[in-house]
Amino acid sequence: MNAAIVDQSSRRAARTTVFERTPTSAAAVAHSLAESTAAAFWLDDVLGRRVEHEPLAGDVEADLVIVGAGYTGLWTALRAIERQPGLRVVLLEAERVGWAASGRNGGFCEASLTHGEENGRSRWPDEIDTLERLGLENLDDIEATVARYRMDVDFERTGMLAVAVEPHQVPWIAGPDSDDGHDAFLDEGAVRAELASPTYLAGRWDRRTNAILHPAKLALELARVIVEAGVVVHERTPVRRIDDAGSRVEVVTDRGVVRAGRAVLATNVFPSLLKRNRLMTVPVYDYVLMTEPLGDDRLAELGWHNRQGVSDLANQFHYYRLSADGRILFGGYDAVYHAGRKVRPEYEERPETFKRLASHFLTTFPQLEGVRFTHRWAGAIDASTRFCAFYGRARDGKVAYASGFTGLGVGAARFAGDVMLDLLDGHETERTSLAMVEDRPWPFPPEPAASIGINLTRWSLDRADHRQGRRNVLLKTLDALGLGFDS
Repeated sequence: MNAAIVDQSSRRAARTTVFERTPTSAAAVAHSLAESTAAAFWLDDVLGRRVEHEPLAGDVEADLVIVGAGYTGLWTALRAIERQPGLRVVLLEAERVGWAASGRNGGFCEASLTHGEENGRSRWPDEIDTLERLGLENLDDIEATVARYRMDVDFERTGMLAVAVEPHQVPWIAGPDSDDGHDAFLDEGAVRAELASPTYLAGRWDRRTNAILHPAKLALELARVIVEAGVVVHERTPVRRIDDAGSRVEVVTDRGVVRAGRAVLATNVFPSLLKRNRLMTVPVYDYVLMTEPLGDDRLAELGWHNRQGVSDLANQFHYYRLSADGRILFGGYDAVYHAGRKVRPEYEERPETFKRLASHFLTTFPQLEGVRFTHRWAGAIDASTRFCAFYGRARDGKVAYASGFTGLGVGAARFAGDVMLDLLDGHETERTSLAMVEDRPWPFPPEPAASIGINLTRWSLDRADHRQGRRNVLLKTLDALGLGFDS
């Protein structure tokens, strides 16, 4: 009888996660969130260093016009002016530089161009080695660019620590260390020595393929550099459409028209100016908390001397990192799609998700009970069915676009800028000859099929996390078709 009870208890435990087995009290969660502000910490942190860029006033001529002043547009402008000094480049932004995803993300600058090696290998096995090399070269070039232009962006090449928090996840990261010593498996004792959490059962630290940085500072510093190089930036200039004009294009705004020989569309999560791309992405809301500065004593309790970025291995995963002033950013888990593909401010406030994140944070770091969160926020991710960016040309090769970064745009946006400029030049390069660049992902279906499919997939992913990672028929079918939903 006792054995049967123990067996039944074990089965129940196997169908819960560590965050359910060791929950945080409602009082502790409420205390942690009581003084938080509904605003992105990164954007608040740069309010005093913003530069105003005047809206467009009338019609102008340019060699290259770029729509969108997030990372993709900013990196494209920088790479264009580096390739061809003196090029007349105009950058249009509907709101402010870096105000959307580029100012709201976790600040992880990863080398991967394919949303992880496994996703890349499953889709493009013949070129995965090339993609991995190009991704590392891209991250190296970002680091070199930050140094060359003396960008104040809190850049730290600390690597990424993947942590197993359930027994079934340990084999996923077990294995020998890499020959070069950059990638190492950590057993339970070793991983907890890096970062003291009772939830950790093992870890894998890749020291080379990730950096952490201040997202909003990166956007503003990129804007500073391109303006100093001669790029003209216009904020508060929404673009309504893009028209053909013979050998040129006309980008039509509420405040005038920009006529240029070439155009780049870097609107990412927002509705595409090209009809062909309207169903290619969906906006998925990701939620984030930021603590107050912890201070030396609290930080000493954690260890974390190597300041790695951290992510656990669940389908519904958490990501977290330290800021330059000793705060912890903690986000992820819920990835929420709202029917209709809309990006709306009201979607950013989701109390049940913030409470869940706070509870999971205190389960991860029970020694930090009593610490308060100062900021809570959300941002919309441009999710594609292949989990990474897609690229293309339109209007007889005069227009290039990239979108669908699915949460990995901090690093991959620079690579996208080079791809789009290559496409506009019309010359085949190593980048443009990649199947990853030539292929287009499957579109998401229109409503209501999109909502039904996405929510069923989310339910299935959650179910897999509660069943030792076992994927149901729906997930196996999506895997076989190369389709999915992720943040």
